[in-house]
Amino acid sequence: MRIKQLGRTGLKVSELCLGAMTMGREADEALGRRMLDRFVEAGGNFIDTADVYTAGASEEIVGRWLAGQSRDDLVIATKVRFGTHGAASGPNRSGLGRKHIVAQVEASLRRLQTDYIDLYQVHMWDPQAPLAETLSTLNDLVRAGKVRYIGASNYSGWQLQKAIDLARAEGLEPFVSLQALYNLLDRELEWELVPVSVNEGLGILPWSPLRGGWLTGKYHRGMTAPPSGTRVELAEDQGWSETFARYANDHTWGVVERLVAIGEETGHAPAQVALNWLLQRDGVTAPIIGARNMEQLDANLGAAGWSLNAGQVAALDEASARPLPYPHDMQARVVASTAD
Repeated sequence: MRIKQLGRTGLKVSELCLGAMTMGREADEALGRRMLDRFVEAGGNFIDTADVYTAGASEEIVGRWLAGQSRDDLVIATKVRFGTHGAASGPNRSGLGRKHIVAQVEASLRRLQTDYIDLYQVHMWDPQAPLAETLSTLNDLVRAGKVRYIGASNYSGWQLQKAIDLARAEGLEPFVSLQALYNLLDRELEWELVPVSVNEGLGILPWSPLRGGWLTGKYHRGMTAPPSGTRVELAEDQGWSETFARYANDHTWGVVERLVAIGEETGHAPAQVALNWLLQRDGVTAPIIGARNMEQLDANLGAAGWSLNAGQVAALDEASARPLPYPHDMQARVVASTAD
């Protein structure tokens, strides 16, 4: 597995990041430990979790495993914003105000059994917390040595640029990464977030790079419900945001069919092709792979160590392209006409 620099920082991370969201939920601790061991054996060093995942259990599983590892050889990322489910309710139990951030970083450090967090990410924009308060608090955590780098997740283009500009103006630690939804079926961040990230030197960490299983080859045209035992079936049962109806359309089937065809052409599974496509996207540092079992993890790890050719990338680009919204469509037409 290749090692890359995170954005413009000096931090070196593996080209795939292991997401720990399933740990403590679909994967028990024993399985979680096996997946962490397997990921490191494959050359990975980058692990992502969050305080909200399974009410903190994900961080705890990673922490107990981490206690037996060489800490400096690993890059641990976690997130703050939503707190831990199941905690007593209260007005300061979530958000990006100073009180909550400081309390949660201490709680995450305890659960992770570490003295510092390599990448501390705000999980989503908080309209109720002044941005200057959030950024100055994160800056203090870096200065105190509790956090090495800070990043953002689930921001819009203007929110990300505003945070970057404010940090620059005030001499505060800048965001160095953006964790965002990005895959062959969800390419909207290319309209604003990718240009901002590339221009400002942030490394992009795509979450849900297989769109919850849609890009694994399990789904095909003509289906009227998700396959039994899949994440989408579980999501619908649990009331999560993912639904079969959202993606069961001609656009998806066209992408999946192209994906399967290129998989057959290259000798790689559709999931590996989808991940490899992401590895070649502008600004992407490391897609975050998640797994519910060892078979899924091993399949995902097979995305590294090879590359789609230019024609295959172009074919996937074409199949997954979305019509540009205003004003991006107008700007693209003018640029194209000027180039001619």
